[in-house]
Amino acid sequence: MTGLQHAIDLQGFAILPRAFSPERAASLASDLAQALPHAGRSVLQSRGHVYGVRNLIDVWPPALTVAQDPALRESVSGLLGEGFGLVRSLFFDKPPGRTWSLPWHRDLTIAVREARGSPEGFRRPTVKAGIPHVEAPAWLLRAMLTVRVALDDVGDDNGPLLVIPGSQVDDPDHVPSEHDLATRAHAVHMRAGDALFIRPLVLHSSGPSKAGTGRHRRTLHFEFAADVTLPGGLGWHRFLRTS
Repeated sequence: MTGLQHAIDLQGFAILPRAFSPERAASLASDLAQALPHAGRSVLQSRGHVYGVRNLIDVWPPALTVAQDPALRESVSGLLGEGFGLVRSLFFDKPPGRTWSLPWHRDLTIAVREARGSPEGFRRPTVKAGIPHVEAPAWLLRAMLTVRVALDDVGDDNGPLLVIPGSQVDDPDHVPSEHDLATRAHAVHMRAGDALFIRPLVLHSSGPSKAGTGRHRRTLHFEFAADVTLPGGLGWHRFLRTS
């Protein structure tokens, strides 16, 4: 078992440092910024500030090159097996002067071809940016992995991800008390180019950037699944093998 595997089994997350060089991260951020004005309804924005993009590889094809990077592919394969595929891609930012926050939650939804008539255990169908989504059961989410590539240094000033280590093994419907959340929360600090590997069922939140910070917090977010097959005729919206 590798150190990465051990950390993820124990805590639900681990950082792969310098998956990309800081120079590559800066280049990716610059290239993406030029693509955002043409991203259409996939863009999430407020008062002219872009804070998110759904269906990232459709909007910005170089994202697929990042997801296919040999270092990432080898690590994901070691955790999910050779048959894994990319099933969703997103982009997040906390622009200076237009920050945001998210309460404690788990990533429960998956993108599918059709959400109506979902098999037992799949619930709460929604549509996001024109694509059906549905909440997946715990057994499926435990066979998934998210990789978040930092395009900026992330510290306490620009709203880092907060996680509850070990919470990936808890009942997905269980939320600890406010006291437990406060005492167990761990801030994930990263360098530009680092990659965070995290299980979807890890309880996490995100606080706002501090007033006066000049830093973005740009993140490429990739979700991988171990198997192309879903039960009951349900199908992934997209399942891209990255090998």
